[in-house]
Amino acid sequence: MPRLTSDVQAFEARATDADLDDLRARLAAARLPEAETVYRAAPDPRRWEQGVPLADLVDVVNYWRTGYNWRSFEERLNRIGQFRTTIDDLGIHFLHRRSARADATPLILTHGWPGSIAEFIDVVDELADPKDADAPAFHVVVPSLPGFGYSDKPATTGWGTEKIAAAWVELMGRLGYSKFAAHGGDWGGNITTVLGGRFPAHVLGIHTTFAEGPPGLTTDGLTAVERKWAEETRDFWRHRAAYAKQQATRPQTIGYSLVDSPVGLLAWILDKFAEWTDTEDSPFETISRDRVLDDVTLYWLTRTGASSARIYYESHNSLDPELRVDVPAAISMYPRDIEKCPRAWAQERYRQIVRWRSPEIGGHFPSLEVPEYFVKDLQEGLAAVLAANR
Repeated sequence: MPRLTSDVQAFEARATDADLDDLRARLAAARLPEAETVYRAAPDPRRWEQGVPLADLVDVVNYWRTGYNWRSFEERLNRIGQFRTTIDDLGIHFLHRRSARADATPLILTHGWPGSIAEFIDVVDELADPKDADAPAFHVVVPSLPGFGYSDKPATTGWGTEKIAAAWVELMGRLGYSKFAAHGGDWGGNITTVLGGRFPAHVLGIHTTFAEGPPGLTTDGLTAVERKWAEETRDFWRHRAAYAKQQATRPQTIGYSLVDSPVGLLAWILDKFAEWTDTEDSPFETISRDRVLDDVTLYWLTRTGASSARIYYESHNSLDPELRVDVPAAISMYPRDIEKCPRAWAQERYRQIVRWRSPEIGGHFPSLEVPEYFVKDLQEGLAAVLAANR
């Protein structure tokens, strides 16, 4: 465990009974719209085309109100170990699970939106103390992004991905980790890229499920699969990214709904779990209702619907086109992720790719969708990264 000082304090999650009662009362009193208009053929794979179907939402809302156990998630967080520290006048919350292995490597895992630390609670133990003695072990640190979960909400602008990456270096240093590996996807992948590019003296290497080449690269020479990736990514940003435009331009406006209505918050987030996972219909084909509700309830109880949306306002399209990552990088492109970067494009930014994988299954939330594969891929990827440092 970290040495507790005035800089790092232990933290324990505990929502009040009043807040949980208020949540259940709001769920019971929710005003819902009519059902979406339907297609002639049913069942129809397009039934999510207009957003979360009413019947699916009602089912999850009823379970959230009568069957879901938030206390179980709190207990898991507390068992892993929670802490807070203040960096640049902002309180940062993080999980810290030290390995029992003497050869363990410090590792920081960074989540994205609409994720949270809930993305990693099912993989922390295996990363810290793997069952396979030959697998690498890690001292695992999982921070909550500024404005997310139990981290503070920035009161001024400026907390974009560059500043967050610098804060992570400071955080790891306070824990005694002057050098460390980093992993992330979504915004966490962006931050991980910045970590590798800006702080090579501290970052041993990176593993990411998000890779972004410099702008303006040609499709000439790409394989048929890679051309399809490029087309799918362009289609996503042209036709399915209204949420990002809203949060990048008017986060405060959508924030009122997300902080005031648990059903509105659930629908806003569940829509992404449904669309971005490797499933045919429902996100619950691969991710349990409990884990999705752990994530949504964390947003609700911490009232971070608006503050978390502001990461888009601060950082949308902000990755420096000139940034290059010279530390070793392991990259995995899951087939149903929303952005998939061809290797030829990635190599223009990540100059030392030591391992590249294109898994056969999985989407935007691999640590939740395919946790066993995710852990193995992360272990093998970081093993290649660490070997490149020897």
